[in-house]
Amino acid sequence: MSLVTTASLVGAAAERGSAVAAFNVITLEHAEAVIGGAASASRPVILQISENAVRFHGGQLRPIARTAIEVAQLSPVGVALHLDHVTDPTLLRQAAEAGFSSAMFDAGAAHYDANVAATREAADWAHEAGIWLEAELGYVGGKPDAPASAHAASVRTDPVEAAAFVSATDVDALAVAVGSSHAMTSRTASLDHGLIADIVSAVSVPLVLHGSSGVADDDLRAAVAAGMRKVNVGTALNIAFTAAVRAELSADATVGDPRKYLAVARAVMSTTVAGLLRVISD
Repeated sequence: MSLVTTASLVGAAAERGSAVAAFNVITLEHAEAVIGGAASASRPVILQISENAVRFHGGQLRPIARTAIEVAQLSPVGVALHLDHVTDPTLLRQAAEAGFSSAMFDAGAAHYDANVAATREAADWAHEAGIWLEAELGYVGGKPDAPASAHAASVRTDPVEAAAFVSATDVDALAVAVGSSHAMTSRTASLDHGLIADIVSAVSVPLVLHGSSGVADDDLRAAVAAGMRKVNVGTALNIAFTAAVRAELSADATVGDPRKYLAVARAVMSTTVAGLLRVISD
């Protein structure tokens, strides 16, 4: 199946009262695992490449983007390509040419007025380029510029401010702070489902949940029921990947062929993807 757009996947999820899952891709094995898991679960999926992942690949977007696209085109289910957590406008402006249908522009570390101005400029460019643009309001947590705990009520997204932000920026989706945090290695985050419902009622665009690796299955289901329409997952795959590699190398110190442990890591990630897709996109 050829690539589809993020907008079409999120729109379809909204129509059925569900969500589409978006998984972060760092290596070829990540992309293969996500597509394998999506095929196993018979669910569409979004492949996300973050600014951090691009930095890991020497600042070059095209090689990892082309890798993801080539893998996606072999998928039996719909796959979209999303450029995630972009803070660099120069990188954002490479998105359309590199094959992305969507991007998340992250000016969340700035004060509100500066966030609005930068995000509006990004949205204006994105829409001219045919890119569906996501932004963030509130503090999700787990990033280097941490002002406070993401689990504190004081940093969560205010519904009234969210409505004003969406109106002022013309973004297509909004990532909101409702209790989750990036890079959590335990699934102990507690989401504010009442707040999710209040924001859904206040804004006119789909909501996005970041930091979902730290959220338990039942809480994820409740978040989707409350109105989350795109759910991002990254750390959960890296935990599965690293644990599998560590176990394989610990079991046999003579292993020298990386294919032996990468194959196991890819399979474990694929199983993780399939399980999360059945929770998020049920």
